[in-house]
Amino acid sequence: MPIIYEPKGKALEYSELAANLYKGCSHGCKYCYVPGIPPYKFKKNAREEFSLNPAPRANVLNQLQRDAKKFEGDKRPVLLSFTSDCCQPIEKECRITMQAIETLRQHNIRPQILTKAGTWAIERDGKVLKAAGGIWAATLTTDNNETSLEWEPGAPLPGERIEALKIAKSFGLETWVSFEPVIDPEAVFRMIEKTHSFVDLFKIGKINYHPLEKEINWHKFLSKVESVLDKYSCKRYIKKDLEAYRSKTAA
Repeated sequence: MPIIYEPKGKALEYSELAANLYKGCSHGCKYCYVPGIPPYKFKKNAREEFSLNPAPRANVLNQLQRDAKKFEGDKRPVLLSFTSDCCQPIEKECRITMQAIETLRQHNIRPQILTKAGTWAIERDGKVLKAAGGIWAATLTTDNNETSLEWEPGAPLPGERIEALKIAKSFGLETWVSFEPVIDPEAVFRMIEKTHSFVDLFKIGKINYHPLEKEINWHKFLSKVESVLDKYSCKRYIKKDLEAYRSKTAA
C-alpha cells in the first residue's frame, strides 16, 4: 500500500499529497475523527486503542523511499500527516518523521509538517526541514490551558505550539496555522492577534460531527474572523464547510 497518496474530499483542501507515518496518536483529542473510521470504527474501545497504542506503520520508511522515487521533483508538498500526529511523543524515540523529511529532501519533494508538537520537534528538525524547502504548520484550538487539557489531554499546551511556530519562522520556514476544529471562537480571534507576525497563512474551518457544531453561530464567526484577519492583512483559506455559512444568518 502506498505511503504517499493524493487525498480526496475535505482533506484535499489542506494538501494535494500526504503521507501517514504512524498508526494511532497519543494526544487523545476528543474531536479526532480517525477512531470513527476503519479499521478502528468497528472496535469496542476504538478511541482508547487509537490513543494508547501508537506505532509506526509497517515498513513505512522503505515504502516512503519507493514512493518518493515515483514523485521525484513533484512541486506539491507532502503533508505529514492526516490520520495521526507525525511529531507525537513516540517520534522522539522512533525518529520516523525526521527520516521521512530527509527522504523527501533527497527526492526534491517538500515536506509539510502539521502538528500539535511543542518546541522539541522544530528545534531538532528545523534545519533539515529548511534544507528541504519544508513547511511548518500547527493546529490551534484554544489559548486556554484548561480547555486544551480537556479536549486534547495528551497534546502539548497551546503556548508551546505557538512558540514552535516562532522558532520555525526563525529558521526561515513557511508557516501556517490550522484553526480546525473551532471549539472556542473568541480564542481564535485572540490567537490570530498573538501569532499573525510569524504565521504566513491561516486555514480556518469549524467543528464537525460533534454536538458543539450546533451551538456556534458560524455565520457570525466567519464575519468576525475575517474582520480580525483583515485588521492584520493576514492571508487566509476559508474551508468549504465554513464558507457555506457566508450567506446564512444563523448557525
